[in-house]
Amino acid sequence: MATDVVNPQTDAARRTTGKVRSHQSQNEGLVFEKSSPGKKAYKLPPLDVPAVDPAGLLGEVWRGQGAELPELSEIEIIRHFTRLSTWNYAIDLGMYPLGSCTMKYNPRVNELVARIEGLAEAHPYRPDALAQGILEVIDLLQRSLIEITGMDAITLQPAAGAHGEFTGILLVRAWHESQGNARKKILIPDSAHGTNPATAAICGYEVENLKSNAEGGIDLEALERQVDGETAALMLTNPSTIGVFESQIHKIADILHAKGALLYMDGANMNALVGKTRPGDFGVDVMHLNLHKTFSTPHGGGGPGSGPVACKQFLEPFLPTPVLGQNESGTKSWNYDRPQSVGRVRAFYGNTGMFIRALAYILANGPDGLRQTTEDAVLNANYIRKKLEDVYELPYKTPSMHEVVFSDKRQAARGVKTGDIAKRLIDYGFHPYTVSFPMIVHGALMIEPTESESLEELDLFIEAMRAIAQEVEETPELVKSAPHSTRVSRLDEVHAARKPVLRWRR
Repeated sequence: MATDVVNPQTDAARRTTGKVRSHQSQNEGLVFEKSSPGKKAYKLPPLDVPAVDPAGLLGEVWRGQGAELPELSEIEIIRHFTRLSTWNYAIDLGMYPLGSCTMKYNPRVNELVARIEGLAEAHPYRPDALAQGILEVIDLLQRSLIEITGMDAITLQPAAGAHGEFTGILLVRAWHESQGNARKKILIPDSAHGTNPATAAICGYEVENLKSNAEGGIDLEALERQVDGETAALMLTNPSTIGVFESQIHKIADILHAKGALLYMDGANMNALVGKTRPGDFGVDVMHLNLHKTFSTPHGGGGPGSGPVACKQFLEPFLPTPVLGQNESGTKSWNYDRPQSVGRVRAFYGNTGMFIRALAYILANGPDGLRQTTEDAVLNANYIRKKLEDVYELPYKTPSMHEVVFSDKRQAARGVKTGDIAKRLIDYGFHPYTVSFPMIVHGALMIEPTESESLEELDLFIEAMRAIAQEVEETPELVKSAPHSTRVSRLDEVHAARKPVLRWRR
């Protein structure tokens, strides 16, 4: 990496990592190229059972030719995976400014509690009488989330936010069907999360778009015109994806309820509301939460997410089965006798490891701590907004909540787009922000600092963003060709998407 690619005088530049080995050969870390016949990283003990002909045992499914796997020594394998780990960015290294994702720090106490032997090794089919500990955890988390949201009932089964949306809209459909009319359409604002339209369609509804007003909120007059007897619900993200709280939320709920429609709230942005206000108190009928966003459990990775769905009492009979209950003696058990239930939506009872982590976070913070995290998240976002609004375009002047959305309008005049700025940010040691979303903001830069970040970290990020804005004015090609400090240079994203190389060839 050339030392003048990042201004060495800036503190942000000192965050840049990985300079020492960045100019080694292209084969660095490629295990197949390091392979040599006969190398081994292990030695198995002698076979102590009779040998069996695998072809005779497995028949047609037996693979006659061995897979071409690399042959390496133990230290080469260790170095390979350790080296790869240094190529990654992590919350343990610095700020994740991804907007609408709430990539906050996951406290280590969460991990410690989740590894308690009696909880970590609890089999999901353990009889209820032998599972009272884990059932108590689930019950306490349910009661905590009900209190936080102001709702009446909840299911923890859904495994992610989109899965929670799906479950919530199934409840909406089941309730309308119980009233004799499932209705045909769902309204979705143009500022909603992208999964909302897909969820509505999967649940059998027509999707009707609802335009935002000049402030980025719901246009009440448009809503009045579009809600009719065929409207099942409005799927509302609040605060919206531009970080704006719907100040007319009570009126929105009243308009829907007057026409027999329900208000569904995408709770992905609850990081801006916890401890300050409750969706159940401003007219929401059903909503999902993201434990992996608001309550500090790990994100994604194909499984560890969790998207509980909370609802008002009239929707409780339709919750997925089973539902946790207890008898007069206080013994907890699963209730499967739910004739109006939408059915099971998840194997077993949900991602219990995430329940434990989320409950640890809630109990560690307590009511005052949860309120403080919300206030800090909102304060951090507004601090970034004030420090950058003179160099990046602010499309909506409405007060920001937990995230702020800029646009690349000023930089685009110099031929630099939001994606270029994001890639240049990597050179300054930060993970990129969310690029080009929400789509109602052309060239969006969506930034959410969360409450995890200190003033010092925020200032480093701001310094980096301001330095990039200056580079756009003085040396735009430097930004357009970024990143420069990574082991892999800028990729042809169109070619990679259309003709991906998914396997190694000799």
